[in-house]
Amino acid sequence: MTRMRCTQRVVLLAALLAPLCAQAAAAPPCGSLKLPRAITGEILQQQAREKGEFQPENASAAIVENLPAFCRVVAVLRPVPQSRIRIEVWLPRDWNGKYLGVGNGGFSGSISYGALADGIRRGYATASTDTGHEGASGRFALGQPQKVIDFGYRAVHEMTTVARQLVRDFYAHPAQRAYWVGCSAGGRQGLQSAQRYPEDYDGIVAGAPALDWTGRASSALRVAQEVRARPDGFLDARAMTLLHQAALAACDAADGLSDGVIESPQRCQFNPQVAQLSAAQVETARAIYDSPVNSTTGRAITGLYPGSEMGWATWGGRAPFATAIDHFRYLVYGNPDWSLQQFRFDRDAARAETQDNGIINALNPDLTRFFQRGGKLLQYHGWSDPQISPGVSPQYYESVARRIGDLERVEQSYRLFMVPGMAHCAGGDGAGSFDMVSALERWVERGVAPSEIIAQRQRDGVVDRTRRLCAWPRAARYDGTGDPNVASSFRCETP
Repeated sequence: MTRMRCTQRVVLLAALLAPLCAQAAAAPPCGSLKLPRAITGEILQQQAREKGEFQPENASAAIVENLPAFCRVVAVLRPVPQSRIRIEVWLPRDWNGKYLGVGNGGFSGSISYGALADGIRRGYATASTDTGHEGASGRFALGQPQKVIDFGYRAVHEMTTVARQLVRDFYAHPAQRAYWVGCSAGGRQGLQSAQRYPEDYDGIVAGAPALDWTGRASSALRVAQEVRARPDGFLDARAMTLLHQAALAACDAADGLSDGVIESPQRCQFNPQVAQLSAAQVETARAIYDSPVNSTTGRAITGLYPGSEMGWATWGGRAPFATAIDHFRYLVYGNPDWSLQQFRFDRDAARAETQDNGIINALNPDLTRFFQRGGKLLQYHGWSDPQISPGVSPQYYESVARRIGDLERVEQSYRLFMVPGMAHCAGGDGAGSFDMVSALERWVERGVAPSEIIAQRQRDGVVDRTRRLCAWPRAARYDGTGDPNVASSFRCETP
């Protein structure tokens, strides 16, 4: 019996190691990879790099340090004649058998080198794209509808198709799993992948997704006009501090503990008039908190939430939100001379969404195909996000639940985690450091769905607080007796 068990273990071990041995024996050297025949484009560079640091050719990009040995592949893809989509695929020597696509930010005109580095440090074959243009401005879209499609969704899909084939060729074995991770525009890209190309990824981490891209642009310009309607309507550092302190005084203790963080700001009843501000500044604050309805869709375009005030310089400051200006100037009106003074919320919010027609916005609630093939989606959003309203994440989650018609079925494939006190993708006063990628892996590979995730807050390099992040719609509440800086002193409750 013992000999039989030993023989079975040897056979099993051999079966597990066979693909890895085949990789080592059959993989081509870095420098001989080719694009798939069906892809129009070319490989620009192939470099075998030893462990250490890497300086991108773009002189403005920071040096990336502490890298393992990897093969760097740079290519340009042209799915249509107007396209020029640059991608980089990094293939680590010590591969974990999986592929990872990483997202961008803003108008996304560059390779995400930091995210590429994080991916290969984890052992993933990792890919990034510049989404088909260079630079952080929306100017690329002027008279270029195909480049808008590249930015909206096509570049990520083309990158994924090519990267997965390069992985197969280099390692002589396909990736066992394919994952996506991104925040902000990268979160939006992940949702577009789930909605349009459900076969591309087995699991997706979508952080603070800019899924209502046109709505965010409309809200930012609506507020910018409100700020400029009165000479003293701007919010300086003092005004933002007074607003923040007043919001905390009104709602911080609602979760059973005063800790400088509002756990559930969507239920916070806060009147900015109690802060010591001018009447014009109070009206600016009301405009930022406000969630007006898109007259065409009947959907609320959600505002920012109590607790986010310290980051309001982008919305309530003297310079209007540049991404919003660019969207209307170059994408909606196609006029470089278009100005904020021409914006009309009721007219233009509807026009922007209708014109976009789902190219950039990732609002489609039908994730049926993604769920049916076993895809898992982890979404997170900081309640104190001062750039992308956190309200869009519960709003989208609930729209998916309505579309699917079965909340239990949705929870089998989709979990949302709202992060109290976290700003845009990171930072803020809350516990905003957590490992969603590992949670996603456990869910996809072992079937362990996350109902809670432990998050940390670091100050001066030291962890001074841990918290439970609770799967929506639950929220953490202090038990009243334990250490208020330890996650075990909190429990997740349904409001």
